[in-house]
Amino acid sequence: MRRTSLFLACALTLALTPAVLLAQEVFTNPHVNYTLELPNATWKVTTRPDAAHEHAEFVYGDRLDGYLRIRKEVVDAGQKAEDLASRDQDMKFRYQNGYVAGKTNRFAGRLSGTTTSYEYTSAGKPMAAVVYYLQADPRTVYTLHFTGRRDKLLPIRNQTDSIARSFQLK
Repeated sequence: MRRTSLFLACALTLALTPAVLLAQEVFTNPHVNYTLELPNATWKVTTRPDAAHEHAEFVYGDRLDGYLRIRKEVVDAGQKAEDLASRDQDMKFRYQNGYVAGKTNRFAGRLSGTTTSYEYTSAGKPMAAVVYYLQADPRTVYTLHFTGRRDKLLPIRNQTDSIARSFQLK
């Protein structure tokens, strides 16, 4: 009986694997020099890069459930992703209503860098943010800034990590 259950579980996993792989969408655009994988169909592109603006924006169902902004930052030679994360905390994030600093950690994916997280309030709602700083070269850092309601964004942290790990240069 146990072998039959184990066999059925393995067979079901193998049968569903292709559907899971097909659910991932690769985002690319001729106006940017990167690609990334969106883990499921709930992630939608809301702003596409064009000749004037080289940034993309995505939502996870609703903007309050999950919102992603991607920006390319040109930094001074030798400036690391950690330096940019520290500067953003000091100059941008800490001035938001109800700001509470989170952790800053090293991050490894196709591009390495650092992550920082924080919480804040917006229109009386508890919000959370996770920012990935990915070092592309000595002068370029890409920021993937995820925001959303705290109770919605934190449970999909595995998806934000997956998107950041899949981020790569063309």
